[in-house]
Amino acid sequence: MAEETPNTAANQDAPQPSLHIVGQYIKDLSFENPNAPASLAPGAAPQIGISINVGAQKQENDIYAVELTINAKAEREGTVLFNVELVYGGLFSIQNFAENQIHPLVMIECPRLIFPFARQILSTVTQNGGFPPLLMEPVDFSAIYRQNLEAAAAKIKEGEDASVN
Repeated sequence: MAEETPNTAANQDAPQPSLHIVGQYIKDLSFENPNAPASLAPGAAPQIGISINVGAQKQENDIYAVELTINAKAEREGTVLFNVELVYGGLFSIQNFAENQIHPLVMIECPRLIFPFARQILSTVTQNGGFPPLLMEPVDFSAIYRQNLEAAAAKIKEGEDASVN
């Protein structure tokens, strides 16, 4: 015999949690090819450094702006081939989540949703700059979130240790 869940008016009327992308935008995009055309000459594979930062700010009501800042720099033998910076954002409507779920949702799920679009922009821009497209690997925003929480906790602990001495 199958279990039945009570079909009460409270269950039917309870607002369902929802996360919607309201819009996406490029806030800043900079591509530098400082040594062109010499930088386009064949040579050894470049060293590519990539950094990613996530920022978020509540706008109004249930709207949050989440921005990815991605910096990528390619160098060969100490010479900069290209340097690109992208600040790509999304506006998200987040409704009916528990307060303790909002921060991880904004800092993990929202960046995960907009990252493929930012990755495509970086790929296109580097290719249009004369280089092979920059193909970024997927990013584990959950790991970044945990690292940032640990760093914040360490700073708090350092502040407590300093005040005890």
